[in-house]
Amino acid sequence: MHALSRPELIVIDDDPAVIDLIRLATAVRKIEIAGFTSPNVGLEYIAEHQPELVLLDVNMPELNGMEALERITAVAPGAEVILITADYSTETAIRAIKLGASDYWIKPLNLDRLRDWVDTWLSDRHGTQKRLAPDAVLARAYDSCGIVGRSPSLLDMFTKMRRIAPHFQTVIICGDTGTGKELVANTLHQLSPRADQPLVICNCAALVDTLVESELFGYVKGAFTGAGDDRVGLIEAADKGTLLLDEVGEVPPVTQAKLLRVLQNREVRRVGEARSRNIDVHFIATTNRNLRKMVETGSFREDLYYRLAMVELRVPSLAERRDDLPLLLRHFLDKSSREYGKPGLCFTRRAELLLSRYSWPGNIRELQLMIEGCVMVSEDKPIDVGDLPAWVLQPDLPQKNPENLVPIDEITLRHARYVLSKVGGNHSRAAEVLGIARTTLYRLLREHPLAEERAVRF
Repeated sequence: MHALSRPELIVIDDDPAVIDLIRLATAVRKIEIAGFTSPNVGLEYIAEHQPELVLLDVNMPELNGMEALERITAVAPGAEVILITADYSTETAIRAIKLGASDYWIKPLNLDRLRDWVDTWLSDRHGTQKRLAPDAVLARAYDSCGIVGRSPSLLDMFTKMRRIAPHFQTVIICGDTGTGKELVANTLHQLSPRADQPLVICNCAALVDTLVESELFGYVKGAFTGAGDDRVGLIEAADKGTLLLDEVGEVPPVTQAKLLRVLQNREVRRVGEARSRNIDVHFIATTNRNLRKMVETGSFREDLYYRLAMVELRVPSLAERRDDLPLLLRHFLDKSSREYGKPGLCFTRRAELLLSRYSWPGNIRELQLMIEGCVMVSEDKPIDVGDLPAWVLQPDLPQKNPENLVPIDEITLRHARYVLSKVGGNHSRAAEVLGIARTTLYRLLREHPLAEERAVRF
């Protein structure tokens, strides 16, 4: 590989004026620029020198930019390639991203955007050894009982967990599907004085209506057809420990009433038995549903809700904690690499950029399964764009809106996201700039986590 005293940016454009403009715009930056009006000559240079940055024109008479992009990704997998064109189309942009482009810019170039991009890259490159080096070390440093992250919303949740762990009797953990509610519940149990006692898990969504009570409360021999022996229920099995009611919103109304009595009286009666048994159980309930709305509609008992919700923890979605994505990528990549015997795997920079743009509707679970799949099929080389699943490569398309009308809450959210990006993801600083409380900013991001994704962003 060609050694350079300064980082190098390659510009391939059949118009020499564009190359000169880019040179002039970045003149004071500590970056070396090599320009080529011939894409074939530029490709030979890239193959030999392995640069890290490439600006590539799409429409060139000698070689189409898309074909050039495919060759670059093949000969220089570590290069970050941005396509530039005067003729934008959504289809072309999507294809470019799928082929491995990091971004897609429109001519005439926005020089401020170009300079910001170079400055950001230089800053990242400076910190690469410290930041990614020990990416694995960083991931471990920010691993709290298996919960990886350092974003303010996650740290706030963990602080609250530590405060309530020594004292709670009932807790509700709410959050979207895939955010890691069960992991949070397990961590809460491990932080509690009952850590050496059992944590019994009841998957309420998987219980058949006719068997819910026998599973929860147990039964005695002869209580019903097929009850050949006495059986301890999950509540009784958790005595002196903790019972996790996973997806408690799925518990049928009749069983809700009996569960309420258990919480009130701290005793359980097996099906078919006359006497009750005293229990000492702490309860953690998780849900991805809005239990307050269920209370309003009558599908969940109000008194049971308030019994369970003595303390409520909310697990932030991945969209709310994008600062944690690099740590999570490293954490799950290391974990899967060990499981499949493929140590040392990493993502290319452009793959990481593409993953950072994806909205992750399935949250942490989707991220973990995606990484596991990539590791499973990898061939002991950097995981690149072509190794990612199709749904990650497909950006969210805008809804049809010929007049380009945007709701006021979306404008507010976009501005909040913009400010957040400018202050390096610091929620406290962003809230100060916006003139709102940090909790207000969290609520804004929580209530509209994907609104900004409705616009095509490359």
